[in-house]
Amino acid sequence: MADELKRRLVHASGSGLVALYLLANYLEVGLTWDRFQLLMVVLAIGALALEFVRLRVGLDWWIYEKLTREYEQEKIAGYGLYMISMTVVVLLFEPQIALPAMLMLALGDPISGAVSDNTLKRVKGPKVLVTMFVVSAVLAAPFLHEYPFAILAAALGATLADGIKLSIRGYIVDDNLTIPIYASVLAWLVLWFL
Repeated sequence: MADELKRRLVHASGSGLVALYLLANYLEVGLTWDRFQLLMVVLAIGALALEFVRLRVGLDWWIYEKLTREYEQEKIAGYGLYMISMTVVVLLFEPQIALPAMLMLALGDPISGAVSDNTLKRVKGPKVLVTMFVVSAVLAAPFLHEYPFAILAAALGATLADGIKLSIRGYIVDDNLTIPIYASVLAWLVLWFL
């Protein structure tokens, strides 16, 4: 249980990237969206490099024992997928779409995990789905307040990614990869069509 709490806290720390961008933007200290995109690319490359060293060279730091799950021992860990998905949405979408999608992964996912019974089901229970939807909508509202349907679409995307296990050829796709992407794509589609 203590390790799970640590994982959730590390997960939530990703919200610091959003806070960094917003604070720098507010203080006008020069962290433009282009520079933030570059920062995210550098962080994602760093995470993938660590994963390469862990999986191919055999880097065995104690932190991997504490923060990775058993099923991640032989494949890319959740934090690598987390950085990839956040970077993808930052590169493909405007801040008003990408930033709340990042928060849905950083904060929404661990909150929904806290109310989950942690059983492996194809579709999570109603309590988890409702929690993820509400938290995601609350996180999207400050960024998309002029577009209520985009808020709902982003929250729906995050909820679907978190709540329904996607399996491709027997491989379970980690929601760390899908939450920001689904949320961003659905919000973008609503903004595009409305």
